[in-house]
Amino acid sequence: MAGTDAPPQSAGRTLAARCCVAGGGPAGMMLGLLLARAGIDTVVLEKHGDFLRDFRGDTVHPSTLEVMDELGLIDGFLKRPHQELRRLGGEFGDATMRIADFSSLDMKYPFIAFMPQWDFLDFLADSARRYPSFRLLMRTEATDLIRSGETVTGVAARDAEGPLEIRAALTVACDGRHSVLRARAGLDIEDIGAPIDVLWFKVHKDRDSEPVLARIRAGRMMVTLDRGDYWQCAFVIAKGQFEAIRAEGLDAFRRAVADVAPILAPHTGDIATWDDVKLLTVRIDRLKRWTKPGFLCIGDAAHAMSPVGGVGVNLAVQDAVAAANLLADKLVHGCPSEDDLDQVRQRRLWPTRLTQAMQVVVQNRIVKPALAASPNGVRPPLLIRVVNAWPWLQGQAARMVGLGVRPEHVRSPEIPPP
Repeated sequence: MAGTDAPPQSAGRTLAARCCVAGGGPAGMMLGLLLARAGIDTVVLEKHGDFLRDFRGDTVHPSTLEVMDELGLIDGFLKRPHQELRRLGGEFGDATMRIADFSSLDMKYPFIAFMPQWDFLDFLADSARRYPSFRLLMRTEATDLIRSGETVTGVAARDAEGPLEIRAALTVACDGRHSVLRARAGLDIEDIGAPIDVLWFKVHKDRDSEPVLARIRAGRMMVTLDRGDYWQCAFVIAKGQFEAIRAEGLDAFRRAVADVAPILAPHTGDIATWDDVKLLTVRIDRLKRWTKPGFLCIGDAAHAMSPVGGVGVNLAVQDAVAAANLLADKLVHGCPSEDDLDQVRQRRLWPTRLTQAMQVVVQNRIVKPALAASPNGVRPPLLIRVVNAWPWLQGQAARMVGLGVRPEHVRSPEIPPP
């Protein structure tokens, strides 16, 4: 029998699984797929009724495309609506700079696929449902941990019918940067700091529009993501400045958008009210410890990433692949020890640290000065000018952004579905 999204129907409102994954984002859905593929009885909890959230990362990097290929899913995946980005550039005032050239990568899929995250997650869910050991419970929110002494033995949750308990040998928190389960576990967070926030909105896109670019001018910065018939826009602001921007009025904000990206000027009226603008509070942090007995955090629950480089989705996927590689065989026999669980942190901590360090450099050396520039003072930073002048450096930038540090490959076993 294939996996199901149906809620459990047991007298005591209790469900048992070998592994309970809280959160149906990229980390949770990928881990659920990989563990079910390995024959591990896995239940994934997603608090919403669907995956339709506009303010989620859309950049699927070559490292994730390789994982999809290793899983034999790439052909179906690339049939989903997406746009391919092979070169990454930016506008600094009137100067256009080339920053990364993914086409130079020696790999099968040398591009970034821009795909709405709901399509990505729907695809992972559909792929996981082929395995009888997979269950996805929508509209089911993890609210607390269940413990036996110091050991986590499952999750207290709530769905449309009321309270529900999921008893599990291993509980994995993939419930994001505001993780409820991480807080319930009492794990300490190291705040790295981020000087920016992002305003997220969309406007109509003309068919003959130019490709995706980061745009910096007049002391403002915006990224526009091509979603076919509209632009998904990320307007970068100094941290804590949203209320001041609101106080200036919506017309002033529309003018600011048109100033930094004149291509959007004919359609800024699509920003009809402030309800069309979502504030994304940017954080960079990581846990000092990712585990308790019977409990593990991965993805944003373990390390919140800045939107710089669009790496968050891909770091989450890499965490899931590493976790499945290290734990699938051990889960067959019960709950891995905490030392076994900590191997995931040991494997993924260095890539996390290095990626966050690079994000901090970009924030402090490029984004922050750009936001502080005078209207006539926007000039490409020296680092960007050097990269623009050297194609080899553009290839190295593409490798760092597209593959990251220590890309993971699928090693976990597969028990083919019936």
